[in-house]
Amino acid sequence: MQKNGTVLVVDDESGIRKSLNLVLKDEYHVLLAATGKEAIDVCTQNTVDLILLDILLPDMNGVDLLERIKSLEPGIEVIMITAVKEVQTAVKAMKLGAYEYIVKPFAVDDVLNIIQRAFEKHDLLKEVNYLRQELRRYQSFEKIVGEDETMKRIFELISMISDSDGAVFIHGESGTGKELVARAIHNCSIRKNHPFVVINCATIPTNLMESEIFGHQKGAFTGATQTVMGKLEIADKGTVFLDDIDLLDINMQAKLLRVIQEKEFERLGSNKVNKVDVRFVAATNKDINEIITQGRFREDLFYRLSVFPINIPPLRKRKTDIPLLLEHFLACNAKNTGKPPKRFSKRAMNSLMRYNWPGNVRELENLVERTFTITKDAVIHLKDISIFHIGSSKMKDATLKEALSNFERQYIIEILDIVEGSRKKAAEMLGIHRNTLLVKMNDLGLK
Repeated sequence: MQKNGTVLVVDDESGIRKSLNLVLKDEYHVLLAATGKEAIDVCTQNTVDLILLDILLPDMNGVDLLERIKSLEPGIEVIMITAVKEVQTAVKAMKLGAYEYIVKPFAVDDVLNIIQRAFEKHDLLKEVNYLRQELRRYQSFEKIVGEDETMKRIFELISMISDSDGAVFIHGESGTGKELVARAIHNCSIRKNHPFVVINCATIPTNLMESEIFGHQKGAFTGATQTVMGKLEIADKGTVFLDDIDLLDINMQAKLLRVIQEKEFERLGSNKVNKVDVRFVAATNKDINEIITQGRFREDLFYRLSVFPINIPPLRKRKTDIPLLLEHFLACNAKNTGKPPKRFSKRAMNSLMRYNWPGNVRELENLVERTFTITKDAVIHLKDISIFHIGSSKMKDATLKEALSNFERQYIIEILDIVEGSRKKAAEMLGIHRNTLLVKMNDLGLK
């Protein structure tokens, strides 16, 4: 059985430690300590989520230990264990960061309820910290690179729609930067200081999707050992990005439509209605109209989500941005690795400009990272770029003659790059006469 987290029990009374271990061991991974020193050692050597801490310990005061623990790991939740006469001290401990206190003798159900609430807060803080980090990583248009006219129009559209609450539907091939556009919309909006939450409809199993989006109550289904907040609640006052929306189950589409219309939902296993204020941004790389025609996507949901439609062009249709993107990703790799900057040779650049990039910007980014890492020189030559990468997409539907021609062309380009354009040296390396090379180059359209 999967444990819900790690609880450290710190108490010098053996009976208390054994009792709490017996109560908690089924749901949590339990660690035990009898002194303050033991507790510090345990926290140093293990990942601890929550501590049940006795105020009176043989080697130090529990409040002092609380301060030590919080200085070591501020994210650990601490519940103080106290006697009636020590309640004043427990209140002081709460001012120093303790979550709550329990009074001896305590009821098991009370302890479990307090621990559950503490874990919910702990999990929520982790989500918030994660989302804040994500927000810091993505600011406005900084991650979107492009000077193509189509991209400029997209930037203008983002600026115009950012202050609206209207849903946005983004279409673009895989790797074109749909999530970056969604983040830019969020970061330019009045919601920018609230969460940007991604729901990837392609990676979440259908049977878990409802719980993922709406959350669930404890006991809502087998294995639901605690109440869990869904992505909608986490995103309140922020933005929800529904990636690969075309893969959302038809039943979930109906429930999502209700949320968009009514701005309310219920957690799985609960009848309580929760209000939510979010902006929806959806994205797909498929022909959504065809999917609607096939009956796999609700037309009314599509219209609700496409108040502002955005179409991102594939990289092959904005090739003038390729040099800019290459320069950008080279600079990013230099900054991230601390290595000196690099550049592509003219021949390598020309080859990259001719390539159609079926994987779009993501494929280009991966190639830059790969070549930046494995190339020792400051200049990345054509020989450093795998011939099986550039031109491979052209060979998928080619005849054998066309494939051989493409390979010959690419191989000659690579050899010419190695010898810095000398036809004589290239002919020698290829084992053919220089005139034969010139004829071959002319036939292949190489200047």
